[in-house]
This record gives sequence, structure tokens and C-alpha cells, in this order.
Amino acid sequence: MTTPIRLAINGASGRMGRALTTLLRGDRRFALCRAVTDAASDLVGQPLYMPSTPDTPRYVSNWDASEALDVAIDFSSPDGLMATLEYCRAHGTALVTGTSGLDAAQESRLQAAGRDIAVLSAANFSLGVAVLTRLLREAAAALPDWDLEILEAHHGRKQDAPSGTALALGEVAAAARGSDLENLAEYARHGQTGERAEGRIGFSVVRGGDIVGEHTAMLVGRGERVELAHRATDRGIFARGALEAAAWLATQPAGCHDIADMLAGRLRSSSTHP
Repeated sequence: MTTPIRLAINGASGRMGRALTTLLRGDRRFALCRAVTDAASDLVGQPLYMPSTPDTPRYVSNWDASEALDVAIDFSSPDGLMATLEYCRAHGTALVTGTSGLDAAQESRLQAAGRDIAVLSAANFSLGVAVLTRLLREAAAALPDWDLEILEAHHGRKQDAPSGTALALGEVAAAARGSDLENLAEYARHGQTGERAEGRIGFSVVRGGDIVGEHTAMLVGRGERVELAHRATDRGIFARGALEAAAWLATQPAGCHDIADMLAGRLRSSSTHP
């Protein structure tokens, strides 16, 4: 019998954390060892699952005296991720994270951790978004003179804008055109803006209700346009993708990985095991 992968979740009481813990109840690949949430939460000390048993994980507020772990998944906040990162580097634990809103210094720390541990950071764990990203890369390169706008919509409680996925799409498109997003991004338009600047990548943001996540890349030429879109209707797709990433990353060497690496690895594995 295969030994379960020892897993921890930071942000366990959030939307993604709850989706992950629900899926883990039926996933025998993993043993959920630790569930970290905000120290101010009323859930601290409470069991994740009811009815509880002596071995039922309980919500905790920090990484003190944590059990031995193979991989941690973080969907918390930038500061919360830094605490997870510190623990993982100190204990040689692989890290999967979808936390967005990191500043330059935090992003640098995350990338540097790849020297010591396996890290997989993604703005979106959806397989469909991975395909959208690939298609946009090809379209942006094939249509370099067409205007590009990226539209995204999420639930009203999302804290950052544009979304990490929207920014990742912009970065891919900018790179495909031989530049970087910092030089091309147009994040806001208001008042007398004048004509659209050539080559810019515009972003539009919608927040409201319980929208799970929608992203559209619109390439506009003269007399025609191409729209590449992905709409998520079930948050479970992201949780399932994060668990697949955790199962894969637990076997990988130190380094910075992404969803494309994981998909390529799975394809290689399936080709050698018909």
C-alpha cells in the first residue's frame, strides 16, 4: 500500500481551503496533517470534520510544532504565504501556492526558495486556463499589431485587481510580442484618455456576487476580432488542480515549477504507461 502524502493547508477556512478539505475527505493519496487559518478565526481549535474522531485535524493559527510534512498548499494572503514559505524552507517541504497580490520583495523570496525546495506557484490551477494561456501566447505572436484587451470577473470579496490570472495572461502575451507587461499594461481608463496607445494591453475588472472566475482575452483588428475565453462555474476545479499539483510536486526536486511543467510531466508519464 502506498504511503499517503502528508499535506498541510494554509488558508484552510477560506473559499479554496474549504474546497480542498472537502475533496481531501475522499482522496486516499493524502493525509491532511495540518489546517492553518487566521489567528482571529473562531474556528481555531475546532475539528475540520464532524463528527470528529481523535485523529481528526483541527484548525490551528500557526506553524509551531507542526507534524512532518511532504507538501503544503497555500491559498491565504501574502503575509500568510511568507510564514508558510519560512516553514517549508526550514523543513524541506514542497510548496504549492495560488496566493496572489504579492509585492516585488515577496515574489523574490518565493523564487529564491526554489534553490532549497520544490515550489509550484500558479495564478490559476484550472486545466482550461492552462490551455487558454497557450492559445493566447500563439495568438498574440501571430497577430502582433492587433489591440489586446483582457477582461476578468470575480466574486465581490476578492481583494486584488486585476486578478493574478489576468496578469499572468498579460505577461504571456507581452512576452510573445517581445516585451514585458510592465511596459505595455494599461490598468485604468477614466475621463479624457485620448486615443488608445498602440501596443498597450488593457485590463478591465468586474467584481460582484459569487462569480467564480471569468477571463477573456480580446484581440481586435480592423473589421474582425478574436476572443479567447474561460469561465469557471465550480470552484472545485481549482481545488482539484491544486491537489494534482501537490501530488506531482511531492516527487519533484528543488526548483521553481509551474502548471505547464506538471502537465508535461503527466503527459510523459502517461506515454510510458499505456
